Amino acid sequence: MSLRSKFAAAELTDTGRVREHNEDRIGSNLDTALLVLADGMGGYNAGEVASGIAVRTVMQLVAAGCAREERQAVDPATGLMRQTVILRDAISRANKVIHQTARTQPQCQGMGTTIVACLFYDNRISIAHVGDSRLYRFRQNRLEQLTTDHSLLQELVDRGFYSRQEAARSANRNFVTRALGVEPSVQVELQEAAVEPDDIYLLCSDGLPDMVEHEDIHLTISTFGANLQTAGQQLVQLSNDHGGKDNVSVVLARVVEPFPAPSGVLGRLRRMFS
Repeated sequence: MSLRSKFAAAELTDTGRVREHNEDRIGSNLDTALLVLADGMGGYNAGEVASGIAVRTVMQLVAAGCAREERQAVDPATGLMRQTVILRDAISRANKVIHQTARTQPQCQGMGTTIVACLFYDNRISIAHVGDSRLYRFRQNRLEQLTTDHSLLQELVDRGFYSRQEAARSANRNFVTRALGVEPSVQVELQEAAVEPDDIYLLCSDGLPDMVEHEDIHLTISTFGANLQTAGQQLVQLSNDHGGKDNVSVVLARVVEPFPAPSGVLGRLRRMFS
């Protein structure tokens, strides 16, 4: 069953005003309702290799997993929806591919990437992330950051050494404590949540929140949310207007209508022939 008609979406990525090339990669598959964003790092052009591997691997493996498995079923080992496990396993596999490539290709030594991805099904969202790429939810005129950065600065905030206001002004915001490709295995942070019609979800690389205040992101989505392409363009423009010190990428999705999973005999037949 394709979910394409249940969502409106937009994807934008930009090199920014300082960097010479773009190490961000983005992707989506609205048939399976998957959104992915990765922000690469390390080595000459190697960051874009890592982020490209991450996005391609996750999109391929998630599509295959969704076609093969019952997505809303509960995994007995974890208590999570099977689709959440599919997403986690795809990111873990991407980590292994990136790590192996970095070990065997001298020009890729030391490369890695952050990643944030989400997968929708049965009026729910599965969220997976590693690093400081983020996912926000805009609901009933409230913008909420759903992911927590895997960064040194966030750890200092959590331990009370910095307030959030001080952290926002810190020059050391980009020291990540977790990334794909750095180690043979990686801990993927997972969440599941209910979805409501008219929710807007924003995936972004750190080039957006590093340049644009939370309040300005909120104002932009509330003003332009009826047209996601325009909202995305405005967010990228704001980042560049404020210095554009990093690549900036955004993926936006609005829930157009509910998408409950088919049930009963009719549901099973639909799944067999979808």
